[in-house]
Amino acid sequence: MRPHIIGIAGPSSSGKTELARQLCLKLPGTSIVSLDSYYRAISHLPLEERAKTNFDHPDALDWELLHAHLSDLSGGRPFEEPVYSFAEHTRLPGTCIIEPHEFVIVEGLFVFYWPELRGILDTRVFVQTDPEVCFQRRLRRDVAERGRTPESVRQQYARTVLPGAEWFVYPTRKYADLVVSGEEPLDRSTAAVIQALHQARAAAGA
Repeated sequence: MRPHIIGIAGPSSSGKTELARQLCLKLPGTSIVSLDSYYRAISHLPLEERAKTNFDHPDALDWELLHAHLSDLSGGRPFEEPVYSFAEHTRLPGTCIIEPHEFVIVEGLFVFYWPELRGILDTRVFVQTDPEVCFQRRLRRDVAERGRTPESVRQQYARTVLPGAEWFVYPTRKYADLVVSGEEPLDRSTAAVIQALHQARAAAGA
């Protein structure tokens, strides 16, 4: 049976990953594919040059590879998801095997940006969260998990993260089948998505 592919989009640190993880708990066996894994390979550049890349622009993503992988998945074939290092700003050796389970979640900033990628999604969910809440979450995460300094996080957020969201992420909200809040309790937004999935599958006769 073809997997039901769920797309979760929204600004940085809006709560996309946490929502995806909660859905996995409610839908056992579900796979998560992260758009972050598909940043283009730039290992040929020195680390200081890689760090200057604008990762908040769609051009930084190898969406063509992701589209090919999701097409494989739709045909019932597994694929090898790249492994990406935020500390090194490049892909690492090795891959992660994604199997065609009943549900597959694709989450990331620009999941709704490309028409070709949108067209392969069965259910589209946008996570809406106040920009200041997103910034505070990103500040905590990047300092704790990605080796950033608070000042570098502030500079990047003002220079590329927030402008990128305003230009390329927020406008894609119109493509969502469902908009949930990234600030409300996770069980509430998770339940809303599961209800939407049941409705979508019922409408499709699944």
